[in-house]
Amino acid sequence: MWGSCTAELTKLVRRPANWFMLGIAVMLGLSFTYLLPLAGAAGSSSGAPGTDRGLAATMPENLVGNSIGGLPVFLGAIMLVIGVLTVGTEYGWSTWKTVLTQGPSRLTVYSGKLFALAVATLAVVLTSFATGAITSAVIASSEGEPMNWPAAGEIVTGIGAGWLIAMTWAVFGAALAIAMRGVALPIGLGLVWLLVIQNLLFGVAAPLLSWVNTLQLALPGANAGSLAASLGASGATPGIGELVGVSQATLVVAAYLVVFAGLGGWLLRRRDVL
Repeated sequence: MWGSCTAELTKLVRRPANWFMLGIAVMLGLSFTYLLPLAGAAGSSSGAPGTDRGLAATMPENLVGNSIGGLPVFLGAIMLVIGVLTVGTEYGWSTWKTVLTQGPSRLTVYSGKLFALAVATLAVVLTSFATGAITSAVIASSEGEPMNWPAAGEIVTGIGAGWLIAMTWAVFGAALAIAMRGVALPIGLGLVWLLVIQNLLFGVAAPLLSWVNTLQLALPGANAGSLAASLGASGATPGIGELVGVSQATLVVAAYLVVFAGLGGWLLRRRDVL
């Protein structure tokens, strides 16, 4: 088991596409949570109503919400792509049979991939917090504002919640890759769900149809957005809104993580990998 974990982690680290995805995630996070609000505040006339709120959103006290606010949608899409690449490339390169003939079982190799994804998603979340802390500290210092950091417990809770959301989307991508035995189609369908269908349900259909509003309360996106909102993520961010309580949000997202992981393992074990 440990050999499969280290092997999959080594493959993940040495794949340039994963580092590229990490760079995109950092740039998106900084752009939407710090640079755009700062630019909007700088472009407003002095004393305009939106100016103080724009600057306030970039201050250190909002570190937790800013760091995990993108995970329900656009940063979640990056996690999904990483999950697809981790599993789906084995089909494109026809390397499943090479790996499995070395001795480990399918579920052992799959567990190694889940371990690698757990490390990767944690690294993305920690990087988001680290870059956010540096950026907010620089902004606060340049504006002469006090640096009121969240309590250590809040930061740890935020990291845990962000990791849970990120891992859920990554494992969702892995399950799609196994179900469709490839990369292109799982990425395409996964991104359509995250970036289009989920937002249409959240912003268009739910306010008009009561049954859609009830349905979305059981979907991973709405619960991930509620979990992020409960920790301070801005409601102006796509996919963010306190639709359910924090306990339900946590349990539902965790349940989807287990279901996606179990479904991927079951499909890999039952079907031909070729």
